[in-house]
Amino acid sequence: MESFDRGPYRVRLAASAQDVIAAQRLRYHAFIRDTGAAPRESELDADSFDDACAHILIERVDDALLVCCFRLMPFESGQEIGRSYSAQYYNLGALADFPARMVEMGRFCVHPEHRNPHILRVAWQAMTRYVDANGIEMLFGCSSFEGADADAHADALALLGDRHIAPRRWLPLPKAPKIFRFGALLRRRQPDPKRGMMRMPPLLRGYLSLGGWVSDHAVIDDDLNTLHVFTGVEMSRVPNRIAKLLRS
Repeated sequence: MESFDRGPYRVRLAASAQDVIAAQRLRYHAFIRDTGAAPRESELDADSFDDACAHILIERVDDALLVCCFRLMPFESGQEIGRSYSAQYYNLGALADFPARMVEMGRFCVHPEHRNPHILRVAWQAMTRYVDANGIEMLFGCSSFEGADADAHADALALLGDRHIAPRRWLPLPKAPKIFRFGALLRRRQPDPKRGMMRMPPLLRGYLSLGGWVSDHAVIDDDLNTLHVFTGVEMSRVPNRIAKLLRS
């Protein structure tokens, strides 16, 4: 993917070890510092998957400040999905039958002191360029809620359970030791669609606007103090209006 500018921001691929470290430092700031997550002495959020990924950086043009980053791990088909980050937490056996190219988007974060809706739009445009350039047919990853208490996210989770569960043929099954099933929540309350969407994390709202779907349960991650759901988008099902907007 070639670099490009959108308004005050520049999008580019990480080109050096220093670029990756800068992304890891921003991820630490967004995911670990002052979030209730387990501390890291290095003040970096790094793992073994970083070496296998392309890292997308979004910087301010005027001073090169890194304001957003995420990483992409491509797969030729679902037969390789067991190597993904998500496969640590979800049984993705059903997706092993997916016949085309896939990419996992992970560690998406925006600088906590520079949150701007335009940054998210630029990030989705960058993702669209990558998808188009590489013939990707499915985008997937883990979408996180801040805080591991499911009750605090009840409206959003109830909406996911009521309207956005994955097709049965692709449905991820439980694997992580601590999960929260949406069915239990739906037996207690009816979702309020407006309130549920307002409580949805911005990245997950983006996935859903593309026609995305989620697992029927959330994984409770005490290490990062988050609760996350597996999320998938079949590119052939993205609404035409949204696809044109992303490519404009």
